[in-house]
Amino acid sequence: LEVKATPTTKCPGEAKLHKLLKPFFPDIWFRDRTLKHVIYKMQLHFYRPLSSAPSTSPPSEPDLTSFHSFSFDPSAPDYTSLLSDELLLNILSKLPISQHVSNSLVCKRWLHLHGRLVYSLKVADWSFVTSGRVFTRFPNLTDLDLVRSCIQMPKSSGIIVTHKTMSVHVDTHFILDGFLEETALLPSNAVDQGLRMIAGKYPNLQRLAATGASEEGLLRIAEECPTLQELELHCCGDLALRGIAGIKNLQVVKLMGFIGVFCYSTISDIGLTLLAQGCRRLVKLELCGCEGSYDGIKAIGQCCQMLEELTLSEHRMDGGWLAGLSFCGNLKTLRLRSCKSIDKSPGADEHLGSCLTLEELHLQGCQIRDKQSVKALFLVCENVRDIVLHDCWGLEDDVFSLASICRRVNLLSLEGCSLLTIKGLELVVLSWKELQRLRVMSCNNIKDTEVTPELATLFSVLKELIWRPDSRSLLSSNLAGTGMGRKGDRFFKRSKD
Repeated sequence: LEVKATPTTKCPGEAKLHKLLKPFFPDIWFRDRTLKHVIYKMQLHFYRPLSSAPSTSPPSEPDLTSFHSFSFDPSAPDYTSLLSDELLLNILSKLPISQHVSNSLVCKRWLHLHGRLVYSLKVADWSFVTSGRVFTRFPNLTDLDLVRSCIQMPKSSGIIVTHKTMSVHVDTHFILDGFLEETALLPSNAVDQGLRMIAGKYPNLQRLAATGASEEGLLRIAEECPTLQELELHCCGDLALRGIAGIKNLQVVKLMGFIGVFCYSTISDIGLTLLAQGCRRLVKLELCGCEGSYDGIKAIGQCCQMLEELTLSEHRMDGGWLAGLSFCGNLKTLRLRSCKSIDKSPGADEHLGSCLTLEELHLQGCQIRDKQSVKALFLVCENVRDIVLHDCWGLEDDVFSLASICRRVNLLSLEGCSLLTIKGLELVVLSWKELQRLRVMSCNNIKDTEVTPELATLFSVLKELIWRPDSRSLLSSNLAGTGMGRKGDRFFKRSKD
């Protein structure tokens, strides 16, 4: 139900009503024509005399001076009760998201309606799921994150364990050999019970994140949630991945095996093969702390022919896994994050193959001291168009020179590569004939004063150039002539009273 005012007519007394109502309602209620008309209709209804027979004469203008008595006193009548749930829900949905929480505190009805507007939720207390309160409070969820709630957190603990974006309170006896004890995580049968409840209540679920789930719980999700497209599993193991084979529309999967000081589970070639055979529509795959080898990557490449983005974080792959990338016939983006090594033993160059469709190569926080593995990586990615290297350890001139293997580079982005010099950069970028965009930031060994005429000529024809290699030289050039940077007794002078 939607109430709209006729654009060509103006409600009588609208200007006076706006002036009187403005202190009681947010400005957005008056900027929107529909909301403003609803308020006016409520006022007309409140002041319309009760009569059994409808009046044929047009309604007279209400006595607006009496509106000063209108207040939000809890004992006063609830004028929003004149609106149906559908109309009030439509009104609340048009308000800014920043006001949703405060609006939910007005009354129980508004609290219930606010829950119907929430589609994404991170659960911190597992009892919120098992008690069924989450289903009553938020009936329309499509994105549910259970990762934090699957870790039993003592409320009185002052110890906080943080890994990337997740922080939990733990007690001293929860730590064993650098990882959380098994008692710190919910048992798999408890997690599966919660997943069965979720599967029955949220058939339109599109994203799910959980910790410690087993095959039984994931099978129930696969049966009851046909629209699930994104799945994130922490500490799940190989056999649990058999449960997601029935999720036909699954497109994004994130598997967390080794997670800092939190937990450690084994995801090997067995799990990767089960994943590849069951989820053939995968578009994005992220493997964090997972084990595996050439066989697991090959299975993913052969079965998941729609895979476009592959991310490996802190991987524990066996030597030779790089050669499996050549089977990924539609891969466009390859990301390596926080990897201590690329490939310990990539093998002979002629057996590596090439990923012909690859367009982007991202390395962040990786150790790339081994020339053999770096060379193998660039050989597999020889057709790449964008190369992004951020905070990579060991990126010296001779290691970076191997990037000249890639002849079709269009974008190069370097950030935090403190060992690279201007000579190593010039040697590579001058060999790329298709280079159009260059970004160099926080590379302290690259100096502005060392730029050669050949490199300056290249800079002049680039479509995009971000050049902030040395923050010290950039600062001195920007402050030239301002007087800052001199001795204190010259620049700072004591004021005289």
